Amino acid sequence: MAKVRFGILSTANIARKSLIPAMKRAENAEVVAVASESGKAEAFAAELDIPKFYNSYKDLLNDPDIDAVYIPLPNQLHKEWAIEAAKAGKHVLCEKPAALTSQEVEDIAEVFNQHNVLFMEAFMYQFHPQHDRVKEIIASGEIGDLKLIRSTFSFAHDGDPTNIRLNRELGGGAIYDIGCYTIHASRLLAGEEPTDVKASATMHPEYGVDMTAAGTLTFPSGVLASFDCSFEQQYKAQYEAVGTNGSIFVKYAFRPDIEDGNGTIEVSTTSEKRVETVQGDQYKLQVEHFAEAVLTGKQLKYSIEETIKNMRVIERALKQVR
Repeated sequence: MAKVRFGILSTANIARKSLIPAMKRAENAEVVAVASESGKAEAFAAELDIPKFYNSYKDLLNDPDIDAVYIPLPNQLHKEWAIEAAKAGKHVLCEKPAALTSQEVEDIAEVFNQHNVLFMEAFMYQFHPQHDRVKEIIASGEIGDLKLIRSTFSFAHDGDPTNIRLNRELGGGAIYDIGCYTIHASRLLAGEEPTDVKASATMHPEYGVDMTAAGTLTFPSGVLASFDCSFEQQYKAQYEAVGTNGSIFVKYAFRPDIEDGNGTIEVSTTSEKRVETVQGDQYKLQVEHFAEAVLTGKQLKYSIEETIKNMRVIERALKQVR
């Protein structure tokens, strides 16, 4: 089987722990090179059995044996290096959020269209089949008409001041880091764009980033979504869809990989309560989907136009808290 040859721009933990292992599990992808401008590439390549390493991102992009790159750089660097990759003829799988503003994503889209290469933001959670099952249950009418979506993503940050999540200039803050998932999930389940966005947050007194944030999205159909995210609470990564006749609760919505890929869907109606378990390797499925699009020209499930829409909602929320 043909394989997409990936290069990795940076030695970030998300690459080490999640994406590179997923690329090795994928049937249509392989990791051929890594680049770091902090001198860590050689050791990283040796640790993860990657054939080539570069001490410059541009050197990796100039490698003719690389088809696509994965970008897990700090958020404020996504636009610059995605565009550099496109100019080098490389397809790009980029960590979320794709950029800091919707205008930056529009700029990315323009360059990628010019160079006829693919860009996909790495919202891996949506590739787990539990979400298709949730949408199927909603569409069936089992819980009645959808009225409310509640989503939560939180964890207790260790407070390390060197962590980019606490760096405002690098695109830190809870909304950029994990709130983006709750906003994305709300849009995914509602199947439309919000007409109204409300948000508030508690800010770090020294670093100026949102530590805990909450908000609401109002959709044209009348569906209301509440979302919250936090660096100051116990771990949760879940959502609930509430209808006129019942509800669907997804406990491991964003990180079922922590539960060995087992997503649980709790359905509760006036006549029944049940739990469905849906298994999936979301990181592997994401990589294989992107690689298939590169290899065959198949349309991406998550287009850059959808990324722009999600970024617009994130922007509207951030403008109210910063």
